[in-house]
Amino acid sequence: MTALFVQTLQAPTAGEAQDAGGQDVAIAGGAADRFGAAETTFIAERDSFYLASVSATGWPYIQHRGGPTGFLRALDDRTLAFADFRGNRQYLTLGNLRGDERVALFLMDYPRRRRLKILARMRAHDLRAEPELAALLATPGYRGLAERGFVLKLHAFDWNCPQHIAPRFGAAEVEAAVAPLHARLLALEAENARLRAERQSGV
Repeated sequence: MTALFVQTLQAPTAGEAQDAGGQDVAIAGGAADRFGAAETTFIAERDSFYLASVSATGWPYIQHRGGPTGFLRALDDRTLAFADFRGNRQYLTLGNLRGDERVALFLMDYPRRRRLKILARMRAHDLRAEPELAALLATPGYRGLAERGFVLKLHAFDWNCPQHIAPRFGAAEVEAAVAPLHARLLALEAENARLRAERQSGV
């Protein structure tokens, strides 16, 4: 884990639990408070992520956010943003932000068993009042209705190990994997049709 990420999250009780379990947390060098090329590329390839916020009751709340690939945008090396598409209209995350801007994100790449964890502060923006931001977050052709924009200021990030991440594949990955088989099947069907035609014609 990166130093800033650990320093932010590790309360004394976590240290006590680690001591009791005989476990030392390996801390990597660097603050990890700016996205590099690897993080920016990874973020751009995602079509969903998990977002956690904290309510005034003290209970954490986590939700799934989805959209077209790349809807979560890296505006610069410390800023993310995405369009908030209309969902069940419970507005729990939006309400939580009014009391605490701190959020955590899990970005998953199931086929390659990779995950990126992000700590940030998030604010809601009225896209009608900010046309430049609206243009940056536009997703032409996507059926979702953007009710607002969310802008996140990075605090720290950390790459997690692949242990216990079960590979899962979306429609695009499955289609790419079976494309050679489908092409081969079409070729065999064409060859079979040719051979039948030759046999019937006595060639």
